[in-house]
Amino acid sequence: MIEIRWHSRAGQGAVTGAKGLGDVVSTTGKEVQAFALYGSAKRGAAMRAYNRIDDEPIINHEKFMRPDYVLVIDPALAFTDNITENDKPETQYVITTHMSKEELIAQIPELQDKKDRVHVVDCMQISMDEIGRAIPNAPMLGAWVKVSGMFELDFFLDAMKRVLAKFPQKIIDGNMRAITRAYNEVK
Repeated sequence: MIEIRWHSRAGQGAVTGAKGLGDVVSTTGKEVQAFALYGSAKRGAAMRAYNRIDDEPIINHEKFMRPDYVLVIDPALAFTDNITENDKPETQYVITTHMSKEELIAQIPELQDKKDRVHVVDCMQISMDEIGRAIPNAPMLGAWVKVSGMFELDFFLDAMKRVLAKFPQKIIDGNMRAITRAYNEVK
């Protein structure tokens, strides 16, 4: 089973990102869960969203997980939230930041022994440039697609176009550019 934990603030699109990923995964014949845990559910409050992906039916509905991937879409949460909680020796981290990987790791002692598993990309700037709003979920999905290797980029883009079909073409196009750009820029 693949487990993904998203660290975000309410309003940044982590729940939508987790559900969008769930929609894409469900088209592949795999089983998937997408859910979130909210505190006060006020815009800006720290929150977490989750995905589970497996070939078999998923009967675990607990919030506890040992994530294979930790996606941090709010840059401040890398410093204030326990992003390494319950990690595994192979857990991969994708963190939104304007800093280089070396600068980020130097400031977060918990990541120093995980250097080869930390990936950085500026999802905030990408979403501002490509979508026009600081909703970094789409670029984070693009970065995750690259890091995980679970999907080919073209397949993922086509599937996400179906997920976003209810939106105007301008929003779909912006999200496709954001996903592609993050896929290409994640380090």
